[in-house]
Amino acid sequence: MNFNTFKEIRQQIYDTFERGADALFNLCDALLTEPHARSLPELSLSPFFEREWSSVYQALDHGMIDPPRLRRIWIDALMSQREAERPIWISVDSTSIARPEAETSPDRGIIYVPNMPRASTPISVGWHVSTVMLLPDEPSSWVGILDQERISTQQTAIEVGIAQLCRVVPLLHAPVIVLADRWYATASFLRACRQLGCQVVIRLKSNRKLYQRVSPPTGKKGRPAMHGALFQPKRVQTHPPAHEQWSGLSPSGKPVQVRAWNHLHFRQDRDVEISVIEVQRSAATGSKRDPRQSWFVILESSIPLSQIVSLYHHRFSHEHGYRYLKQDLLWTRVHVRTPEQFERWTLLVSTVMNVLLLARSLGQACYHRWERRRQVVTPRQVRRIMAGILCQFGTPARACQRRGKSPGRPLGFHPEPAPRYPVIVKRPKAAVKVVT
Repeated sequence: MNFNTFKEIRQQIYDTFERGADALFNLCDALLTEPHARSLPELSLSPFFEREWSSVYQALDHGMIDPPRLRRIWIDALMSQREAERPIWISVDSTSIARPEAETSPDRGIIYVPNMPRASTPISVGWHVSTVMLLPDEPSSWVGILDQERISTQQTAIEVGIAQLCRVVPLLHAPVIVLADRWYATASFLRACRQLGCQVVIRLKSNRKLYQRVSPPTGKKGRPAMHGALFQPKRVQTHPPAHEQWSGLSPSGKPVQVRAWNHLHFRQDRDVEISVIEVQRSAATGSKRDPRQSWFVILESSIPLSQIVSLYHHRFSHEHGYRYLKQDLLWTRVHVRTPEQFERWTLLVSTVMNVLLLARSLGQACYHRWERRRQVVTPRQVRRIMAGILCQFGTPARACQRRGKSPGRPLGFHPEPAPRYPVIVKRPKAAVKVVT
């Protein structure tokens, strides 16, 4: 990455803003250069935001962005820094955006809130967002945002994740390994990954039920059974002899034992053949964050057992990326009313994250006195120097044109209260009774 390429990418980003482009681009630069701002009005005080504070909300309310074009720009820019034939790791996951008091915001649903006190119910009200990230070689916050989409109350995270992979994977032109948490270990998600030609390493719940491919003959007449013997990870009596085994050391140097059972499938889709992997780590603490026993599922592929632990180790960068987006880039701190406004803000936050990832290769960073320079540079250290970098490039946004004073509201006008929306609760579908 050189300065000319970086400037050209900034111009391409500006061209994807179809309406309110100047205010949207100024807001991106303000978020990129103001690490101490904690709200949208504080971002308007940045010298890179050349407009009044009200233009921030007008840009999020009336602006228009071309997401498909912006997605292609970022995939081309991020993939240009990688070797063509080298496998890449991408992760799919969803996160919750809590909006418990926003009664005027539509399409809010029940969301899961982690790390709640034990006396509290770990649920709240808000929105869900699904993200596809390009993972780095070493676990860190340096992730690339390939696609982000809000999950409506009429959709599920699996449906949105599959749609995102169908949009992203054909544009990568490289071998892809999909890493995901245990919520994505479903037959529909695995079928989509197989059709896209992706290898997968997905965590598996210990209570999931799988079945062997070949059912033993019963000697009875009629159609043979579609499912073989039961395989459930937490029930040892259902485990046949493992097809493969491997013992070695993890990336941290701890002993690891790996076993694999092949030719299994879910009841929902018998055609998707998978393998179940058991990872035993005797040196683990046995807690929820550091279990001694973990289960994974992979497609019938050529992933060696010795690489399972190191491959899934990359997925934790997704959590680091979410943390940086929420704590530093104000992703969840904005107070906007409609889901469409939050979706535009989400695109701006992902744009700033990708700009930081590209600016990392420029070789400039700002260190505090107590920070060690021999450590790997962090997004915070690169963000501190972005004001000086942007001063060299300038901005493609046009200067603000003053249009006089607004006449204000007419005499006697009284705005009506904003409409209130109920919280949408998803309930399980009732079983359909067949009358004979």
